[in-house]
Amino acid sequence: MKYLSLILILVFISCENKKDILLPKSNSSIVKDIQDHSPIYIFFETKGKDTIAEVNRKNSIISTNWILNIDKRLPLRLVIPEVMKLQQKKREEKAHKNEAAQNYYSYADTIGKNMAFIPFTEVYYKMAKPKSGTVVFFNKNNEIWVNNVAVKKEELANYLNTFGIDKQSKTTLCFDKNMKYGSYIQNKIFIRSLNFSKSELTPIIFNQEFVY
Repeated sequence: MKYLSLILILVFISCENKKDILLPKSNSSIVKDIQDHSPIYIFFETKGKDTIAEVNRKNSIISTNWILNIDKRLPLRLVIPEVMKLQQKKREEKAHKNEAAQNYYSYADTIGKNMAFIPFTEVYYKMAKPKSGTVVFFNKNNEIWVNNVAVKKEELANYLNTFGIDKQSKTTLCFDKNMKYGSYIQNKIFIRSLNFSKSELTPIIFNQEFVY
């Protein structure tokens, strides 16, 4: 239990001070081990009544795998813009670019009692509503809506598999900008666990996400 508590609360120690990050948690591991990595931290801070996402990337090396350790209490409206900046920096790097290097979010596997990771290298974020296509929207209360129709979590895969999706119409994942980052990670893990019978769903649903 003590070891699990240390995982759930990631402690960052610098020359100036010590800061804690409350990691998201789940009951499964997507990736258990990553070699040759650099840690990046996004802390939950408050200033008066305002919540602030404080980024520390002092130890990040472009050519390595990046692990983003982000506090689960932060809302997506603060987290995703910072993630987009980091992604852009790595994608635009030319001199030290490593095509094999990936980006991962960290979280705690409460069953395996280990740190776990979920890749997001190929995800392109937009802080806006999609203009067309099939919209799968997760609101801040973890309710799921597909084109404004409420769908139960356990029925989502079957609903999308039987939904009349035009192959020319994109299916996109969308998230409430006020959703907590911890819930976002749990939803991403849930989406990865689904089985889609329609081949056009799989590549699209993972590679583009809208936050609004």
